[in-house]
Amino acid sequence: MSLQHALLTSIVEKPCSGYELARRFDKSIGYFWHATHQQIYRELARMEEQGWVSSVEVEGGRAGKRKFKVLAAGKKELRRWASEQSEPFRLRDEMMVKLRADAAVGPLGLAEEFERRLRLHEQELQTYREIELRDFSDPDMPRETQIHYLILKAGIAFEAGRVQWTKEALKMLRQEAST
Repeated sequence: MSLQHALLTSIVEKPCSGYELARRFDKSIGYFWHATHQQIYRELARMEEQGWVSSVEVEGGRAGKRKFKVLAAGKKELRRWASEQSEPFRLRDEMMVKLRADAAVGPLGLAEEFERRLRLHEQELQTYREIELRDFSDPDMPRETQIHYLILKAGIAFEAGRVQWTKEALKMLRQEAST
């Protein structure tokens, strides 16, 4: 997936300024596709050059503030991209290589890092659970909301799995340290 497609999706959902887009991105798509604000602004300029989005200066706003909307060519590109096959997510985690190194050369004292990561995964899971309670309690959600909830559930399942796996790894690492 390219950042441009993530941005197109977000702008189709709600036309907005680059600043508003960056803030919304951090609170939604940013949970599973990270981008800095600089990257977002750079891609918006490219997308405008490609004719995928247009922008107009916002009156009454700060100087240079522009509101973006997706053009027909942008929607066509989004449909083209969405219809392509994509590979499933493959885990790429440096810690897995460190664990292999631990197995190969002996204890490397990884428990402290695993404890830190456990706290991070628990915090992220808590954030997702709070979003779930706040935004997805209506049993008669419209289709768009159901899809957003489905995406959130994937995040919940991922973080819950990481919490469980990290606890298991910590248990093993602590047993090794006590022998």
